[in-house]
Amino acid sequence: MSKILDAQNISAYRGLSLAIKDLSLEIPQGCSTAILGPNGAGKSTLLMLLSREIYPVLGQNNGHLNIFGKKDWNVWDLRTRLGMVSQDLQNQYLRHSQGENVVLSGFYSSIDVWSHQEFNPQDREMAARTMQMLGISHLKDRKFSNLSTGEQRLLLLARALVNNPRALVLDEPTSGLDLKACFQYLQIVRSLIQQEQTVILVTHHIHEIPPEVERVVFLKNGCILADGNKHELMTRESLEELYGTSLQLVCHNGFYQALPAS
Repeated sequence: MSKILDAQNISAYRGLSLAIKDLSLEIPQGCSTAILGPNGAGKSTLLMLLSREIYPVLGQNNGHLNIFGKKDWNVWDLRTRLGMVSQDLQNQYLRHSQGENVVLSGFYSSIDVWSHQEFNPQDREMAARTMQMLGISHLKDRKFSNLSTGEQRLLLLARALVNNPRALVLDEPTSGLDLKACFQYLQIVRSLIQQEQTVILVTHHIHEIPPEVERVVFLKNGCILADGNKHELMTRESLEELYGTSLQLVCHNGFYQALPAS
């Protein structure tokens, strides 16, 4: 099976701080995975390695970082294969951008569209179909700044999907969403996984993990604490170790939630 990510014995720095320590991790195509950990665990650094925003320090014993089987990438080509949605992207996006242009910008991995960029009728049809699939066709002519947080997030999801990416990477996907928008977004993610879209979900919120995601990776202090089947790893004891706090764990209809310990 082909691998989205094949990392062996890598470390990474953010400035002068060591954020990832001698990490080894493989994510095969078709294996939707949740990477779970507290703030400061190294999750954002791992995403930056995956998107080639930063590069690793390779350890001994065949240290390497391959993405889709390749060591070297043109970063713009890579970003058409990895559909990424994050709150940082949402904050960076130009406020005057119109909905359709947000989606079209996915073809160039750009922020908004620009005069030198060309879109053929097939590109525009794909953008229209993607917006229709997500139920946001009515946002086509709306300004990004005039939309709710949930509507903006759905446009960025359409932007990520317009290239039919080999993997969809979601960074804390429901952050900032109200309850209705959160439920709507998670249902769309579930539907995408059911349609065989591989999803890599990076979060510190366990309620964001859809039932369809069966593998979880616990990341803490830049190291992998555990990696395996969700139902085996998601226990009160293991989550208390991961987060360093006492809690109660609830599981209902395949979703997990943590509550304060009584």
